[in-house]
Amino acid sequence: MLRVSNLKKKHFPVLGGLLSRQVGTVYAVDGVSFSVNRGEDAWALSAKSGCGKSTTGRCVLRLIEPTDGEVEFDGQDVRQLGGQRSTRDAGGNMQLVFQDPFASLNPRMTVGAILGEALVIHKLGSSAKEREERVASLLVKVGLKAEHMRRYPHEFSGGPAPSAS
Repeated sequence: MLRVSNLKKKHFPVLGGLLSRQVGTVYAVDGVSFSVNRGEDAWALSAKSGCGKSTTGRCVLRLIEPTDGEVEFDGQDVRQLGGQRSTRDAGGNMQLVFQDPFASLNPRMTVGAILGEALVIHKLGSSAKEREERVASLLVKVGLKAEHMRRYPHEFSGGPAPSAS
């Protein structure tokens, strides 16, 4: 479903000196390859801080253009599609989830409302009750309890997830 091969980017220039000339290069992503197969529920990229995980995700979604490499989604080279089209087409099936919940989640919405909003946007679930059941199921699937849908992001510790039992 998703194949990333030898992705390179972002080679960011480091400017310095009186005339702001390029004095170096930061290689945020250099030769990243991975694949995600159809039917896999979720996939995560995990590595040390500052190694280019977010830049890799942004390149895959073409939020920033890769310098080199291949990104295929459903057998189609997303770099050959127009920027708006590729982001829109793939965006319904791929998304970035950043690890900082305070930067990613609206603190004034419950976890259930946040997850439910995505279901509404993507037209998943025909009724509010069906969407609520789906949110509960998703929470249980990741090791939380269904009733956690009524919590706000700040009410989670950030430590190990509570047991679903």
